[in-house]
Formats: sequence, structure tokens, C-alpha cells
Amino acid sequence: MVSICMYFQVHQPFRLRKYSIFDIGTKKDYFNEKYNLKLNNEAILRKVSNKCYLPANKLMLKLLNENDFKISYSLSGMAIEQFEKYYPEVLNSFQELVDTKKVEILSETYYHSLSYLYSKEEFKEQIEMHKEKVKNVFGVNPKVFRNTELIYNNEIAKFVEDLGYEGILAEGWDYYLKWRSSNFLYKPKNCNIKLLMKNYKLSDDIAFRFGEKSWKEWPLTIEKFGQWVNAAEGECLNLFMDYETIGEHQWEETGIFEFFKKMPSEILKNPNNNFKTPSEIIKHYNPKDEIDVPNLMSWADVERDVSAWLGNKMQQEALAKIYSVEKLIKENSNKELLDAWRKMQTSDHFYYMCTKWFNDGDVHKYFNPYESPYEAFITYMNVLSDLNIRLKKEEVIIGGKKSKGY
Repeated sequence: MVSICMYFQVHQPFRLRKYSIFDIGTKKDYFNEKYNLKLNNEAILRKVSNKCYLPANKLMLKLLNENDFKISYSLSGMAIEQFEKYYPEVLNSFQELVDTKKVEILSETYYHSLSYLYSKEEFKEQIEMHKEKVKNVFGVNPKVFRNTELIYNNEIAKFVEDLGYEGILAEGWDYYLKWRSSNFLYKPKNCNIKLLMKNYKLSDDIAFRFGEKSWKEWPLTIEKFGQWVNAAEGECLNLFMDYETIGEHQWEETGIFEFFKKMPSEILKNPNNNFKTPSEIIKHYNPKDEIDVPNLMSWADVERDVSAWLGNKMQQEALAKIYSVEKLIKENSNKELLDAWRKMQTSDHFYYMCTKWFNDGDVHKYFNPYESPYEAFITYMNVLSDLNIRLKKEEVIIGGKKSKGY
């Protein structure tokens, strides 16, 4: 018997406006609400919502109501905020899905950040913020955690376990699995929290290769995919991907909606198959083995490491600088500055600075507002300079002395 565990990531960043050196000290509006008609945050959210979120949610609601079908989502705090601000109808449609009791909402960092790598205190605070937001919006308390970009190692698993979570998601990367299959439940080294590992081959067949006509398996029909599922050895087959796969990364013309429309009935033709949420996988199966992941792993590009965000000097400098002002920001009573600082932690800003080549689908560069990684870096550092000037003007008092920022 194979249990299909489907997880979708829903995230949209607050992208920065084009912010020049001449704006430093004069412009406080960092996020591109009105400066680029095609790539401002509201326009992008509406475009993706109309192509993906709304039609995909409509389809999923029908499938949930008509089949023994279950799915899970993680919605970043940034995505939820934009739904509330720009397109409440989309948030309502997600609430309808949760109301079926067949959908699990997972926990993550509120700002979709890399905070664990720089500030465990900030990491914990963002997790608590996200839990509170999910509780307020969906009325549920997440029990399973997924870190930004599935960034994971043994240390992160232990930290998350100590926060009270029952499960954590990670990439099922061969380097760490070795001879083992991702199609089982595991436990991290020296932890009791349960570990669900992505079957990246089958997940990426949908997320990256579905519409690729040069792929030897194209076209990927649901019948063919069903055969692959039936042939899979193991207990739980974890299909993890961005929700934007449906309709945005893979356009409707590729047949992606029809593929998902037929998925439950095709998979369930085999009476030994079923669909389960991550929490149900944890309750139903026992860990098969212990997985040791001492180094950082993610679900990004062929290396599955964190070099997509930390691979060059620009990214490293920007990240070091944004976290260097944490103490000053948090001792400041200005909530607007704190929110701007946290929005600037979102991983997308640093991905836009990436200079490496990706071989498995550069989907994170969708709606990149910059001409080059260097423009992304300059814009980011200009905004950060203005943020520091505002910190100085706030006259934060630390130990009886006026702060000078970083």
C-alpha cells in the first residue's frame, strides 16, 4: 500500500521597488506598490491568483468533496498578508479548502526567511507569528513544520522538535538517503520528531518537466504517472511542490489542470493506494530508519544546498548586514521599521542576487523585478542604507548611549 502525501507551498514576497542612491534619506516606501505597473506586488498577486490560486482551489475543492482525497499547504505570512490586502477572495477560497477537514496547514517562518542561519531568536519569533496568523485565519494549530525552501539539517530538526512539532519536511536527497528510499517515514539523528522526505523525482516530473516537450517522458499523462505510483516501493510517497506549478509555472495549455483533475480517481483505482496528510502519515507509519543530515540541505537546484541564497559575496554581505541591525530594530518601538526589516529577510530578495546557473527549472526567477543580480544587490543595499538612517533618527538608546546603527 502506498499513501500519497501531497504538499503545496504558497508564497509571494513583497518585492522592493526600484530604489536608487538618490532615494536614500528621502523615500520610506520600499515596496513596489505603484512604481511598476506590470511587476508591482498587487499586479503579480492578481495575475498568479487568476492563473493558479483561484482555479486550482476551485478544482481542489471539487476533488476533495468528490473523492477520498487529502492535501496539505503552507502559506507564508507574506502570501496571507497580500491576499488580505489585495485579493480577499483568494484567502476565502483557501479557507473553504480547510473547512473540508481534508486539508492540513503546515507551519513555517512568517516572512519566508533564512533566519535560522543568522538568528535563532528571530527564527523562533517568526514561527510563533506564523502559528498565530494561521490560527486566526484558518482556526487550526499546525503540528508539522516546513522550513523556508525546505532548508534542513539535524540541528534544525532538533530545534523544531523542541518547539513542540511532531513532524518536519525535507528534501529526499540521495546523498543522505544513500541506499534508502524517500518513500518511508524516518527520524532525524538523535531526535524523535518524524521526518517526511520529498520524492524529488516524481515531484519534479510534475513541477519542472511536465510541459517540457524535449523530455523523453513527455507528455506526462495521469495514466502513466499512476503506473509510476503503483510501481513505487515503500509506504508513503511524498509529492512536494510550489502551488504555482498548477497554472503558472505549468500553464493551463500544458494540460496541468486536467492532470490533477484525474489524479485522485486514477491513483485510487489501485485499492492499496490512499491519500494522507503529513500528520496522518506520522500517526499511521513508524520511522523506518534514522537519517543523518549534518550539513544544510534544501530543495533548490541540482546541488540541494543553500548556495542559491548564499553562493556569492553580494548575497553574503546583504544577509550579514540585514541581520546585523536586529538588536537595534527590536529595541526600537517603531513597528513600521520592524515590519520593513522582516520583509527584507524574505529569501526571494537574495535569490534575485544569485549568479549561478540552474539546470532543473529556474522557477524562482518568475516575476524578478531586476535586470541583473547586481541591480538586485544595489537596490537592496540602498534600501538597507535608508533603513539604517531611519534607525539613527529614531535615537534608540542602548546602555544610555545613542545608537549609530550598523
